[in-house]
Amino acid sequence: MREAGRTMGDVAGVDEAGRGPLAGPVVAAAVILGPVPVAAMVRDSKQLSAARRESLAQAIRSQARAWALGRAEVEEIDRLNILQATLLAMQRAVTALALAPTRVLVDGNRCPKLAIPSEAIVGGDRRVACISAASILAKVARDAEMIALETHYPGYGFARHKGYPTRAHREALARLGPTAAHRRSFAPVRAAAEVVSSVP
Repeated sequence: MREAGRTMGDVAGVDEAGRGPLAGPVVAAAVILGPVPVAAMVRDSKQLSAARRESLAQAIRSQARAWALGRAEVEEIDRLNILQATLLAMQRAVTALALAPTRVLVDGNRCPKLAIPSEAIVGGDRRVACISAASILAKVARDAEMIALETHYPGYGFARHKGYPTRAHREALARLGPTAAHRRSFAPVRAAAEVVSSVP
């Protein structure tokens, strides 16, 4: 993470990856961009190829004035609910920044609890460069974790679907049952767990 001298324009963009999946953590990123070319190249992470996301993530990490990741684990998601866990991950990302922002812009319609002025922007990952940058870092980081889970839990296809409720994931869940990485509070996982526990 990089830090530079503070300016009046130290605005942090915040976004998350992983609200919808049935497994894995939710990961948030906070980014304070500098006046560098990468700011003009970032886009909503969902509109980019994996290779392009990875390339931009490297540029963002090297050129941003500051960046940080925050996360909420599966246990926290199940205990708090996914919305509150997402806000917690965002709060952790902002708090972890080496450079304190003067303002925080958050993708979506809710802001985490912060001691810094913040604003929620619906569609911000498509409209605001620093939020787009956060979107890219969060997705790249979370995707890497889900790919790594493939070796721990073979047969579920985590490297392909990253924990999202694809047909292949649901079929594997029904066939193999939930892992420790699955969110038990999510209905498809809960249903699969009940089926497995009912088998003699």
